[in-house]
Amino acid sequence: MSVRALSLGRVPLIDRTGWRGHLTALGIVASAILALFHADLWSMVTIWWTASTFGHCLFIPLLVAWLVQQRLPGLRQLEPVAWPPGLVWLALGALAWLVGAAAGVAMVRHGALVMMLQGVTIALLGPAVARALIFPLFYAFFMVPFGEEIVPPLQLVTARLAMFFLDLSGVPAHMEGIFITTPTGYFEVAEACSGAKFLIAMTAYGVLVCNVCFRTWPRRIIFMTGALGLSVLANGVRAFATILVAHLTSVDAAVGFDHVVYGWIFFAIIMIVVMATAWPFFDRKPGDPWFDPAQLQGAARHRTSAGTVAGIALMLIIAAPLWLAATAATADPLPSRIDLPLVDGWTRTASAQSYPWTPRFDGADHRVTGHYRNGKGQVVDLTIIAYARQDEGRELVGFGQGAADPDSQWVWSSPARAPANARGEQITAPGPVVRHVVSFYVVGTGNPTGSRPVVKIETMKARLLGQDQRAVAILISAQEGEGQSADAAINAFLGDMGDVKLLADRAMGLR
Repeated sequence: MSVRALSLGRVPLIDRTGWRGHLTALGIVASAILALFHADLWSMVTIWWTASTFGHCLFIPLLVAWLVQQRLPGLRQLEPVAWPPGLVWLALGALAWLVGAAAGVAMVRHGALVMMLQGVTIALLGPAVARALIFPLFYAFFMVPFGEEIVPPLQLVTARLAMFFLDLSGVPAHMEGIFITTPTGYFEVAEACSGAKFLIAMTAYGVLVCNVCFRTWPRRIIFMTGALGLSVLANGVRAFATILVAHLTSVDAAVGFDHVVYGWIFFAIIMIVVMATAWPFFDRKPGDPWFDPAQLQGAARHRTSAGTVAGIALMLIIAAPLWLAATAATADPLPSRIDLPLVDGWTRTASAQSYPWTPRFDGADHRVTGHYRNGKGQVVDLTIIAYARQDEGRELVGFGQGAADPDSQWVWSSPARAPANARGEQITAPGPVVRHVVSFYVVGTGNPTGSRPVVKIETMKARLLGQDQRAVAILISAQEGEGQSADAAINAFLGDMGDVKLLADRAMGLR
């Protein structure tokens, strides 16, 4: 006998059949996920609110709700079921969170949070409902702030496009990295000018349009290719136009022009152009159904009670943070102090830098810096950074960490020469002052590397398996000057300093 609507005194009994029971279980488990991982939820929302690149993410939850609302007539014709195989996606999400937390990658943790919410939806509503909601569930991934990694490449692409158009227009110009020099002035294709936020927002918008306005995949692919290509091209034209206005008038006029065309107004114009071009090719009519309930609804295998599936889901999401807490207690201590090395042929000097430079490593346990000079007059700066263990906000590599502090006047301009196991960067300060930086990263007993992904992987392994979590960054830097090559000075110092691994091990207290 099924209980539909009974009451005991004034306290109603919960209807555990049909949609009500399944949605109740879903709400309980989803709330538990959001509460347990509230720090990741808060950091994600903070990025939406504070970073203009991800301002569009504020609209994604509303769009997901709208996409679900559009499918309500068909969803009412489906029967929700508790489906244990859906817990696999939830478990993968919990594992992804564990990996992201161990590696210190916020983007992975944010994506894992979305995966866990998707997984519990699939497990508690069943395969038929999940198939009906497949696009809204997928589109929820656009809530994750991602894409900062494309900023440096896009800066270079924008600079090269601007140079291409400057050459066509006959404006004399010279490009070095992301800096363009013309007779009028010295222009930087800064991070904000890279076009990354337009490209990321256009990706989210384009995918939505592909689902709402197109039915066939060839048209969707052509639309996305054209929309993204136009975004990159238009940003290059904008950079070129700004420099051209400065060349024909003044830098102040160019700044005013850039402020007028830059921002969401510029992006809106590009969207209008994209939509006007694609409009004749839309093949989904406004009244077309999103799915056929008759084709989706069927007898689901492995179905069980919603309470059982919800209980298993709660155990899965609790396991990940418990494992990480257990391994955190295995961190080894650093030495009480770190001494700079004595390098044959080089002496410590107190000479000041022509433009102050300090690499950024938030939350470091130790930081020491020394200036060295040799008999040839070459000058280098050596910085050693050490962490007893890495955690959120205390990471060897991450956004804003490293040679160019985003809160300083130093900006990344291009890659630079470096040994195979190091990272080379050219950074520039007002003047312009050009500096080359070679960075080595070492995690635990591993070997020096310049690869940030490798650092993340080594950090993840150490935290997941309870291995040595100490980490060190060694930066050797020199300023470019007349008659003094920064690369030559760095190479000479590296040759005389000897094994970088030995220096890192001493900084961690391993030798």
